[in-house]
Order: sequence, then C-alpha cells, then structure tokens
Amino acid sequence: MEKAVKTTCPYCGVGCGVIATVADDGAVTVSGDPDHPANYGRLCSKGSALAETIDLDGRILHPEIGGRRTSWDEALDLVAENFARTIAEDGPDAVAFYVSGQLLTEDYYVANKLMKGFVGSANIDTNSRLCMSSSVAGHRRAFGSDTVPGCYQDLELADLVVLTGSNLAWCHPVLYQRLAAAKAKRPGMKVVVIDPRRTMTADIADLHLAIRPDTDVALFAGLFSHLVSSGAVDQNYVAAHTTGFAEAFAAVGTVSFGEVLERTGLAAMQLRDFYRLFATTEKVVTCYSQGVNQSSSGTDKVNAILNCHLATGRIGRPGMGPFSLTGQPNAMGGREVGGLANMLAAHMAIENAEDRDRVQRFWRSPGIAEKPGLKAVDLFQAVAEGRIKALWIMATNPVVSMPDADAVEAAIRACPFVVVSDILKETDTTRHAHVLLPSLGWGEKSGTVTNSERRISRQRPFLDAPGDARADWWQLAEVGRRMGFADAFAWDAPAEIFSEHAALSTFENAGSRDFDIGAHVALDREGYDRLTPFQWPQPAGQESSDSRFFADGGFYHADGKARFVAIQPVEGDRTDAAYPFTLNTGRIRDQWHTMTRSGKSARLSAHIAEPFAELHPRDAMEIGVGNAGLVEIESPRGKAVVRALITERQARGSIFAPMHWNDQFAAKARIDAVVPAITDRLSGQPASKNVAVAARRFKACSFAFAVSQAKPIDPDAAYWALAKAEGGWRLELAFAGPIGDWAGWCRRVFAIPAGVEPLGYADAQTGDIRLAFFDGPRLLAAFFLAREPVAVARNWAIAQLAADHANLRKRFALVAGRPGADKPDPGATVCSCFGVGVNQIVAAVRGGCHSVEAVGKALNAGTNCGSCRAEIGGIIDGCLATAAE
Repeated sequence: MEKAVKTTCPYCGVGCGVIATVADDGAVTVSGDPDHPANYGRLCSKGSALAETIDLDGRILHPEIGGRRTSWDEALDLVAENFARTIAEDGPDAVAFYVSGQLLTEDYYVANKLMKGFVGSANIDTNSRLCMSSSVAGHRRAFGSDTVPGCYQDLELADLVVLTGSNLAWCHPVLYQRLAAAKAKRPGMKVVVIDPRRTMTADIADLHLAIRPDTDVALFAGLFSHLVSSGAVDQNYVAAHTTGFAEAFAAVGTVSFGEVLERTGLAAMQLRDFYRLFATTEKVVTCYSQGVNQSSSGTDKVNAILNCHLATGRIGRPGMGPFSLTGQPNAMGGREVGGLANMLAAHMAIENAEDRDRVQRFWRSPGIAEKPGLKAVDLFQAVAEGRIKALWIMATNPVVSMPDADAVEAAIRACPFVVVSDILKETDTTRHAHVLLPSLGWGEKSGTVTNSERRISRQRPFLDAPGDARADWWQLAEVGRRMGFADAFAWDAPAEIFSEHAALSTFENAGSRDFDIGAHVALDREGYDRLTPFQWPQPAGQESSDSRFFADGGFYHADGKARFVAIQPVEGDRTDAAYPFTLNTGRIRDQWHTMTRSGKSARLSAHIAEPFAELHPRDAMEIGVGNAGLVEIESPRGKAVVRALITERQARGSIFAPMHWNDQFAAKARIDAVVPAITDRLSGQPASKNVAVAARRFKACSFAFAVSQAKPIDPDAAYWALAKAEGGWRLELAFAGPIGDWAGWCRRVFAIPAGVEPLGYADAQTGDIRLAFFDGPRLLAAFFLAREPVAVARNWAIAQLAADHANLRKRFALVAGRPGADKPDPGATVCSCFGVGVNQIVAAVRGGCHSVEAVGKALNAGTNCGSCRAEIGGIIDGCLATAAE
C-alpha cells in the first residue's frame, strides 16, 4: 500500500519540508510539503532529486575492522576498549570526536554527553566550525547568547534586504525564491548584494557592491559611522538596551568615507547609495553567510553588522534584523546541544562554573569538561602531533572539507586508532579507518533538525534500515555502555533522547537562557512521531508560535543589555608576487559538500559535471588559458587542477573554485588542499575565501571525453573528472603523454568484455581518435580524443547510452560525434529539474520567448525550484543583445 511520509530535507539550513511517497513496488518520489512553514511546498534542484540519491550503491552495510567484515559486538567492543585504554594511559584529552551538521539533534546530544560529561573532555568539534562558528562567536559577544533574532518571514516583510557574503540563489534557493516572489509583489522593495563575484544572486539586486575580499568590516564600520552622522541612531533603544556604543563609535569614527572607498574598491556613488538606503529605510534585514563567516576576521564582520542593527534598533521586529543563514541542515541543532568544542548543551557556557555544575548535576555524570576543547583546525593539528591518539569521525569527510587537507589526511593516516561512522564505504576519509561503522542515511533514520530560523522539524524514516546499518546515536550509546556508563545511555528510541534534551533546556531556566523547549519534556513516542515543525523557544505551557528576539531588549548578558563591539578594519589582501591571485572557495547550485549524496544523481551532475575555476577573461589571457582549458591552482600548501570557466562575472585578480570535488570524482581537485589553515582568532573558523594562489595553464598533449555504462576504473590520466549520467557515467580526461594502445586503455577503464571489438577511426594529422564499443544494439562505451578540449556534444553523447544502435548508420554518426537532424543537441544543462539545455533555451528565445516566464511556459525550465531562473535570464539577455547588434 502506498504511503506518504512527511520529513525534512537533508541539505542546507533552510530546512524544507519534504513529502516522501513510497509506492507499492518500493519506488520513492519526493515533493515539497505545502504545510511546512520553511518552504510551503517549494524545493530546490537538490531537494527535488532526493529520490535519486537513496540507492544502496556504494553503501557500507556491515561493520568492518581493518577492511574485514565483523559483528557490531566485536566492532563496538574494540572502539570502547581503545578509547578507554587511551583515556586511562594518556588522559581524556587524548581522545576526540569530530562530528557533523548532517547528524540529527539526538545523535549530536548523545555524542556531546558522552564526550563532555563522561569522558570528561571537550574535544568534540564539528564541521559546523567551518561554516557557522563566526556567527556563534559574534552572537555571543553581542547578545550574550547564540540567538538568531528573526525568522524567514522578515525577508518578505523588509523594505531593504542586504545579502552579504551570500549566494542565496544557489546556496539557499528556496529562501531566494521567497525573496524574489516578495520583490515581484512589492517592486519598491530594494535588494543589495555585497559580494566580490557577480553571482546569480546579484541578478535580483538593485545594487551590487563588488567589494574587495575581506573588506566587509571596513564597509560596515563606515556604515556605522554614517548612521551616527546622519542621525539614524535610535537613541532610546541604545540607551535602554545596550552598552559600549561610545567605544564602538570611537573605534570607527576615524574611518573616513575616502578610506572605505580605498579599502573596498567601490565607486563613491555606489557607497553613498548603500549608506543612504540603509540609513533611511526602517525595515532592513541583513542576511549573511559564508562570505562573512569564513574569514580570519569573520567574528568582527558579524559584529560590525550587528552594531549597525543595534544602533538603529532594527532588530526583533517584523521585517528588521540581522539574519545568519545556516549552511547545514542541523548546524543549529548541533549548537543547541553544545556540539562545538567551546560550548555546553542547551546554550550553556563551558567557561561558566554554574553552567558546568548545572549540566553535570542534570546528567549525573562523574565529571564535566572544565575548559573548551580543541576547535577543528587545532584538533587535527593535535592528531598530527600525536597528542590525540583515538579519533571518532561521524558523518563528515574532513580529508576533503578541512583546510590544509593534505596535512589533515596525513594526520588521520598516522593516528593510532580511527573510527569512522558513515553510509558510504569509499570516501577520502573512510579509507583511513581502522573501524568503519555503517550508519543510517536520510530516509532511514529518525530524529529532529533545526533550521536557520530556529524551527525544529522531524526527519522521519520511510525506508527499512539496510543490512546492519544503525543510527549514530545508537552507536555512541552502545560505546558509552561498554565504557561503564550504562545507566546514562539507556535510551531505546530517539524520542527518549529528545525528551531528555528538552528537559535539560528547561532545567533551572527561569528565562535566563534563550533555548527552552520545555513544552516537549513529556513527549512520548506517539507524540514524537506526530510532532509538527515548531520554532523555539517553547517553554512548558506555551503554545507553538513564530517568535523574534530583542525588540524590547532582553539580551542574555548578566545586565540584560547587548554589547556594541569596538572593531577596527584590517587589510584583506594576502597576495604577493609569487601568489598574485585571490582564491575564493564555495558551493555550487546542484552539488552538496563532498558529493557523497548529491554525486549519486545524474540530474544534479548534468548542470556542472566537473571541477572548475572561474577566471576573468583578461586574467585567463595573461596566463595563457583558453575557455575549457585546464588551470593549475597552487598555494604553499598544495595544488589542484580544474577546468577553466572564463567569465566577466569574476573580478580581475580573483578566482572562484567549488569545494565539492574529491578523489572519488576527480584526479586532483580537492581545493581545500590549497587552502591554508588560517583561522579567526575568536571563532576558530577557517578563512576559506581569501587565499593567495598562483594560477597557470596546465599543459596536456591530448584531451578526451567518454561515456560508459560501467563506472570507469582508475582512469590513469593527468586529469580526469567523473560524473554520474543518465544510463551510466561521463568522464572528462587530459593526458600528459601518448598512450600506445587506446583500445586497450578503454577495455581496462570501461571494463569492456573480451571479444567486443571497437568501431572507430584515428586521424594521424589532427590527432583525433574515436572509439565506440557495442554489445549488440547497446552502447557500452564511447571515447573521443583530440589535441584540444573535445568539442563533442556532451548531452547528446550521454543520451546514446540509452539509445538503440542496431542501425549501423547510427553507430557511425556516434563515432563522428554529430547529432542527427532529428536529434538536436540540447546543449549544456541549465534547468536540472526538467533537463533543459542552453541550446533549447536559445531556440525558444529566437522563437519569441523574451522573458523567463515565457521560456518557462514553453519548456518548463525554471518553473519548479526556480534555481536556474537567473541563468535563464542571462541567456535571454545575451541572445537579445546579439540580435540587436
């Protein structure tokens, strides 16, 4: 019987509601939940493709020790024994957990309780350190708590929305669509985008401020000064609810308008327009994300923004306030349970003796961590130095995502005992595990997550647990029991953990802490299963309702007042003669983190199928790189080789490269191997968006493109990039030297059965080689080689994997690389939801579709998640401009 289950998307921090429908035959479809207040039925391209990522290909289904299949009892006994022995011999700080914003709150709670309360160390940190810890530090400095004051509705109610360090269109697409819809209804609403790149988000902007990297503090310090001089300060709010205003103004009062212009590189008119808009518009929301957080001055950037909102009293009221956009689906839930090394559970402070005592009494633990633990970068440095001897990594891939990634990999490889809990058997990190534990994935596990607006939602299972896979909380609890703490880890279900989490939030909390979900302390399993999304705080006896903080003060410092923070702008440029470019790393629209989930989807890989670097045309020309050529990016820490994407959206002297690709999908594209381990002094967050690098043309003697039914095996090329495709796989290649036997190379890489002979040709003059292998009417693999990047139509070639090739003429057309007139090439994919290519959009524009809406009506492109609408608009503008010439 068909069943529909309401759950929550496992991607970004928007926290969209999803309905997963399981048909009688087990087939799964997903759709947006129209009742969920985060998305009201909308989904982005990644969320829409979730059903394509839940297969069991590549899953780890049984515990392993040293690559040998074993039982849970043997594996967990070994984990508990090694951790207990290490603690006994070297102390509690010789062990560590490195966890993830992909964990559910219940998993996070158990990990934090075990490490801080029962091991007695705070050496538990999370990959949320890499994305949100500067916001946490900034909130705590200003508010006395890690509190996000507003809610998503504020973006729709504001008259001015400032997006700084946020590519909202690609990284939080559903929020972008809510903002775009609000702006369409109220054209007077203004949007300002602050970003060195002209991202797709900038296409909605009334004003795009392309500041130099890491000059945000100067920009907002100048704004603070302008607010004072223009009379925009809310004197009553400042006097009643804040302290430190005079000191904060004294720190920036000497920052002149001219100095801001010099530091940021902006035009005077742009800067004046921005300052005037902010000063004269009451309903202002400032959204910030990784471009603010991932900086050596990230915490100061956050407080520079908060200073401006505190000065104007524009906080906690409808359509007003600063808004931190969370990167991960449960980074907020992790912060609630104290998942960061410098926090305690329920938003309590590890440096506060009363809080430590309170948590220890609640947990009835033998001790409590008395000092902050090691933050992510320091934690892996301690592993490298041998100070941490036992390490448990859960639901994250630090060999790809950490800065100085090669050094992190070397540290993990050398660690005496490494446990990894994951769902995939082969990742860049699992290959170094002594013990590998199979976890439940999305659709199998049960628990809660918290999104960017403090809304707690359920993730519910709709699939059976595969093999021996078990929940992360269960793994941790079993180890806790085996270490002698059975009574403290005696839960039978996640509902019991959530109830304990809720009880701790309200324990001795008479309004002194922001996080309180005491209304759910007595929740039983049936109530937990029925739990609908709610926004905290929700103390005992209070009905669920949308809420904001700080409109009337009520901050969480001891005196109840917010703190202005005195900040001085710092120089942002790190380049020199040897490393003259600034590398900015980040996310793209259709991939997620290290691709362990999104890389399974052919649809998501169709938009951008290989690692790339955006270069300005003049920079590309100066280093001798042509469009679709290869570029080598190097810093003192490492190198990466990626495809060149030449675009005027990129500023001169800057390079953008995504962080997703890894050794499972490319030869040498782990961009975080290039990023040094420079961190913010307060938050410990790495500076991933301002890296001094050199860039040069990567020389190859030949290039190739291939499609195959079977997953390619060890391509053995100077450059390769692999992606899932409809019906099989696609592979981009470059070779440093000739291969004597190309047919033999193809047989090995594409696992061609013995006896299958290729159809093809070789042109000695041009260097072109084309080979195709058929099994009856079915194409097994096709290989196209040339001296320059291969010009064959990619999507057309991929479609041949599913085509019938009984006709010999069709086989020769494939080898020639030419689509027939009856099968035109759709071009590179623009709309992943409906598989619409650029050539189809261009044809629609030439046929009279001169708006995004008209293209959507003709092709459906842009009508589902809307993530591609800005790109479609750019194509339309380009076509119309060309036609006008």
